[in-house]
Amino acid sequence: QVQLVESGGGLVQAGGSLRLSCSASGLPFSAYSMGWFRQAPGKEREFVASIISWGGRATNYADSVKGRFTISRDNAKNTVSLQMIGLKPEDTAVYYCAAAARMGVSPLSKNYEYWGQGTQVTVSS
Repeated sequence: QVQLVESGGGLVQAGGSLRLSCSASGLPFSAYSMGWFRQAPGKEREFVASIISWGGRATNYADSVKGRFTISRDNAKNTVSLQMIGLKPEDTAVYYCAAAARMGVSPLSKNYEYWGQGTQVTVSS
């Protein structure tokens, strides 16, 4: 059974930082590309960042987070992380970790087979 469990969310003031982590089990983690998505109240789920499978370094970021967010993975620990700095109130959302069997850094949610339950990030102004 595949499980993706996010952690690290919380309440932070604008300009602050948070580090989200996603722990994966039940799948060959290194073979999966990983992504982070988010969904704000009343809005559709949107792409945040992705990182390619295996030992590749290829990453992809939404324009809205470029330069502020950094995605990374540790295949030895089956984890993917999202370091967020310079947080803005518009970053407030539930953040989801997702896994895709196809190689690449797709921003499309339909390409991800497995999803976590999400972790809430709230940025106050």
